[in-house]
Amino acid sequence: METKWLEDFVSLAETRSFSRSAQLRHVTQPAFSRRIQSLEAWAGTDLVDRSSYPTRLTPAGQTLYEQALEMLQALQITRATLRAHTAAAQDVIEFAVPHSLAFTFFPAWLSGLREVCGPVKTRLIALNVHDAVMRLVEGSCDLLIAYHHAGQPIQLDADRYEMLHLGRESLAPYVKPNPQGAPLYALPGQPGHPVPYLAYAPGAYLGRAVEQLVKQSVIPVHLDRIYETDMAEGLKAMALEGHGIAFLPGTAVRKDVRAKKLVSAGAGLETDMDIRIYRERPTARRAKRALEKFWLDLQQHVESKPAR
Repeated sequence: METKWLEDFVSLAETRSFSRSAQLRHVTQPAFSRRIQSLEAWAGTDLVDRSSYPTRLTPAGQTLYEQALEMLQALQITRATLRAHTAAAQDVIEFAVPHSLAFTFFPAWLSGLREVCGPVKTRLIALNVHDAVMRLVEGSCDLLIAYHHAGQPIQLDADRYEMLHLGRESLAPYVKPNPQGAPLYALPGQPGHPVPYLAYAPGAYLGRAVEQLVKQSVIPVHLDRIYETDMAEGLKAMALEGHGIAFLPGTAVRKDVRAKKLVSAGAGLETDMDIRIYRERPTARRAKRALEKFWLDLQQHVESKPAR
């Protein structure tokens, strides 16, 4: 049994909606439903009355809900106690960062802050977007760096969390060139000849952004999904070998495009995203001194840059 199943169940009990809870838990509704079913399998009984709307708990579900609140609270207290013992880590700032940003954006961004923030001790936790967000929500990291797409906003309570804008990122289709320098495959493809498509796994943040981009395309796009993975770097590796087209962040392919190892697979299918950094407001829980200094220095640096 996983604690996130209990957290999902508590959310469902309070919202009484599978779709709303899935949204709040930053997971697709099918994945959320599977996790509730896994909890029911562990409990050996139905916890949710699916014949009613809004959703209601069964008597067994109500009992588990009351116990789950106590268990999760006890775990939070225990974790806070353990973290309080780690005095040596008070000068280390923990970042939760999605894999694609961890590999490409983060190293150069941090280097560029040396003159602004001085030496900074950091710990990087690379995860998928959902798990990175949950790290911040659960208090398991100090800062979250993530993409923000207008069609796929990260829903964090502005009263509890504050945010700074770090930059912009493009998401566009790339493919290996042929010996003449032209793309091996080009969008939009044909109904009878779809282009081989290297896709993000279902539920991946960048994958949802791509799906929205393709759906909104004026010209129909014909893709043959031949491969999928959670990680942009995995898709780039496949694209470099000529397996198909992949939608990739600009920072991930900048060197490869410059070296002509990858080329655009078609114009008109690009989208822009923000890169944002979030933290829990210091009024919500005591912040590290190193974190406070870093955030204030970063805030002054961001606000001093001319608006674009």
